[in-house]
Amino acid sequence: MTRASRPHQLLSPVVRGSHGQVVEALGSEIVDGSYAEGAHLPRDEELMDRFGVSRTVLREAMKTLAAKGMIEARARVGTTVRPAQHWNMFDAEVLRWHLSVEGNDAFFQQLSEMRLSFEPFAAGLAATRAEPERIAGMRAQVSRMAEAEDEMAFALADLNFHRTVLEATGNAFFHSVGALIEAALLSALRLSSPAANNRRRADIAARHERIVDAIAARDEEAAREAMRSVITLGWERISSAVTGNRAQGR
Repeated sequence: MTRASRPHQLLSPVVRGSHGQVVEALGSEIVDGSYAEGAHLPRDEELMDRFGVSRTVLREAMKTLAAKGMIEARARVGTTVRPAQHWNMFDAEVLRWHLSVEGNDAFFQQLSEMRLSFEPFAAGLAATRAEPERIAGMRAQVSRMAEAEDEMAFALADLNFHRTVLEATGNAFFHSVGALIEAALLSALRLSSPAANNRRRADIAARHERIVDAIAARDEEAAREAMRSVITLGWERISSAVTGNRAQGR
């Protein structure tokens, strides 16, 4: 798989010092498949020579990757890459490394499935708890979506809309989960953005408006169903976008 450049600050690496450089390089190479699940990483001496770091720095970097669930070191066996199901997908760096891999539709499918597990319920909860200013904030983001001039502006308004819904639940856990996955969510929303198509942009904005209307009407079931519909349609657009990019060799 090839790696892609994504310009927004939520998706940009912040690499500090030689320890961070080792973690960034090896972590991204594990995620993009350069080191497959079950593969052995090079010996310490090779990695020390590659990165120009001391054994102490290398060991600290390996501890960081191990803490993310990505590698496991065993005596007389070496360091191996753990299966992906053990990786901490709520870790900001692990998420960002996944987002930098082109054609990673399996990742976005899993993200959509995870969103379906809690965002419709959150929308229903917001219908019982949202304060007027939160509802007004949702409508403001819908207006920004309808008027967006490019995919990033649309995606940011979309992200802020969903963030506001989670905040409107008054449940700190929902807010925290949203904050943890916001980079992944922003990337997904960019892929599904219809900003270049006026008719589709208006349709998606209208679908989000239906979520707000249901929340404002205190209709829990309608809010849940409207949110479920938005997420499902978003996944369909993401899948189509990923397939199209792959067909064009991007």
